[in-house]
Amino acid sequence: MLCVVPNSQTEIRPRRRTAKTLIAALASLMAPMAAQAQDAASPAAAPLPRIERTAKGAMLMVDGAPFLMLGAQANNSSNYPEPLKKVWPTIDAMGANTLEIPVAWEQIEPREGQFDFSWVDHVVGEARKHDKRLILLWFATWKNTAPAYAPEWVKLDPKRFPHMLTAKGDVHYAMSPLGSETLKADTRAFAALMHHIAQIDPQNTVVMMQVENEVGSYGNVRDFSPMAQKLFAGPAPQALLKHYGKPAGSSWAQAFGSDADEYFQAWYVASYLNTVAKAGKAEKNLPMYANAALASAFGRQSATTYSSGGPVHHVIDIYKVAAPALDLVAPDIYNRDEKAVHAYLDLYGRPDNPLMVPEIGNDAEYARFFWDALGKGTIGYSPFGMDQTGYYNFPLGAKGIDDTINGFARIYHLFAPMQAVWAKAAAQGQVHAASEPADPAAGHKRELLIGRYKATLGFGQDAFGFDPPRGNPQPTGGAAIAQLGPDEFLITGFDTRVTLNLATPAPGETLTLLRAEEGHYAPDGKGGQTWVFDRVWNGDQIDYGFNFTSIGQVLKVRYARMKGTGVIAAGAEH
Repeated sequence: MLCVVPNSQTEIRPRRRTAKTLIAALASLMAPMAAQAQDAASPAAAPLPRIERTAKGAMLMVDGAPFLMLGAQANNSSNYPEPLKKVWPTIDAMGANTLEIPVAWEQIEPREGQFDFSWVDHVVGEARKHDKRLILLWFATWKNTAPAYAPEWVKLDPKRFPHMLTAKGDVHYAMSPLGSETLKADTRAFAALMHHIAQIDPQNTVVMMQVENEVGSYGNVRDFSPMAQKLFAGPAPQALLKHYGKPAGSSWAQAFGSDADEYFQAWYVASYLNTVAKAGKAEKNLPMYANAALASAFGRQSATTYSSGGPVHHVIDIYKVAAPALDLVAPDIYNRDEKAVHAYLDLYGRPDNPLMVPEIGNDAEYARFFWDALGKGTIGYSPFGMDQTGYYNFPLGAKGIDDTINGFARIYHLFAPMQAVWAKAAAQGQVHAASEPADPAAGHKRELLIGRYKATLGFGQDAFGFDPPRGNPQPTGGAAIAQLGPDEFLITGFDTRVTLNLATPAPGETLTLLRAEEGHYAPDGKGGQTWVFDRVWNGDQIDYGFNFTSIGQVLKVRYARMKGTGVIAAGAEH
């Protein structure tokens, strides 16, 4: 019922009103109320996800709060409604908060200019039902360097959408980054996708976009088409020459010597991705990245033996110059050698490139590398092939995932209630973490320097630590320590014994443990997470270090530094 109350200062004079006048007056009065009702019924637009950089790292912000992406990537062909049913049980069992899944160009534009976003609508709706975020993977001109996910109207028109040529003049399987019509069509499709996401997803269920997939080419270092040859013989782009301190007007060969072919390919592939990403961001400005099929972490190999032109570690600088629309480039890690994994984390975790691991093998031994990535400040971590559709990419990953889920699940379930806390701490450079070494030469332990403190992580020790570290039956251990203050720490881990001591005590300086408090994090009702006390560890629990077993536990620990009868410093009680 609508009640209209006249202003007491207004003189009311009777006058005749027609039905049309009354209807118009009522409509005018009702319009604001109708708009308010519509606003109340519609989801409120959330703050856009973004990557926030700090002096010591970066963090992914979702809904205005730090967000540690505990991810899982489905198999490539799980991007349809029926196989998606076999994805969610695994994602839910893992405790993942984010699903990475493809959107194929052929799916959304099967006929040129005719778009079908039913798959996008379906996966976004399903993600909301399962309370998961999404990272959508745009498979278009390149998917593992090939155009397998391009529409047939692209595949069947090589004159309009050209492939690269080899040095011998043969047609190569990969498409040329110089194809202007390919770029135009790909860009238009991606922009249409982002426009649709902007319309259907004000809640930002989709938090990030991957632009293409493992771009570049195998077996052919660059395009040798007549257009490419002409560009290669001419001057390299001035912005690139300036970045590398090369003379203006230098040709590719003059400026870069034996690297010229690969640098040329990287520049034009990166420029292509930049155009696509920029057009997408104009529709909805989500964080965007490109993933890399990796070259060797150590030394250089022939560029024909890896994905030449992709964002391998030694051309990251080229991507930074050519593709500023990309927020980061990221490594797809399928190497079981822990030294190589650590090297890749270092190579991609740069001040100008936030670390993210969008793909890593799903075998059990890859789970422990989460600790190393967290210690390097990663914004996200995601094993590949996490569904029950029957495909397993062994030897890159597991022969089956039934026996590997738990390795990831226990870590994700541990961190899920406190992911924002660790994301923020990592962005401030306050997180130190490491996994159990598989190499016996490492002595089955790790040491971490944390301010004035040294943390020793021992693996395969008894509770008192009288025995030397001998390693767990399988290398499943790992621990993380967030420094909350000069003498305060948040500590968690699995299958690890953690001890803290002063790294270089001053003469007469000793260390006293004030309190070791076990607890957990819970929602604070304001979109954040608050610490909840469970119990104090004392006696046997703390006399010989902190023993983390297969039970997920979190400690908040405070120390005092003493000298004689005086207190030098002490962790503040919260």
